[in-house]
Amino acid sequence: MSFSFAIKFAAACAVSACACTSFAHIVLADPAALGNTGYSAALRVGHGCNGSATTAIRVTVPAGFKGAKPMPKAGWVLSTTVGKLATPFDDHGKPITEGLLAVTWTAAPGNALPDAYFDEFVLRGNLPGEAGAMWFKVLQTCEKGSTDWADIPAAGASAHDLKSPAAMLEIIPSDHVGGHQH
Repeated sequence: MSFSFAIKFAAACAVSACACTSFAHIVLADPAALGNTGYSAALRVGHGCNGSATTAIRVTVPAGFKGAKPMPKAGWVLSTTVGKLATPFDDHGKPITEGLLAVTWTAAPGNALPDAYFDEFVLRGNLPGEAGAMWFKVLQTCEKGSTDWADIPAAGASAHDLKSPAAMLEIIPSDHVGGHQH
């Protein structure tokens, strides 16, 4: 392992450990990751909508999250939206112009997530090499009401000031080349 890679990995771990794990919003279990690597986006749902149980979670796949695949969840029906990608990519010499745009988990009867509990909804993909923020917009639907966790701060502003911030992944630069992991 190169010294530079070790420093960047340690920084990613530090950001992850220091990140706010409060369940006030929908957040990523691992809020930082090295660019050009595979990443499992585990979105933590920490509460319902004003005391009401969560019945569906819809995640908009961010541009640049390549080859995204959702993880099925027992007791929830999984549906996907596939279409033209905003940012096409190359996969082993083959141009990929269509892919997963959104994924929805809908609770089967009797399986809604009560407000008093939390759970995670996961999709996996490969990260771009460019450092910076990647935002996962999430629509949380509940038995009564919904919350659209889709607010993204303006350049230089903080997500902490937003009422319904999207879940942010901080991509850290990496010397790793390729970004394709099976």
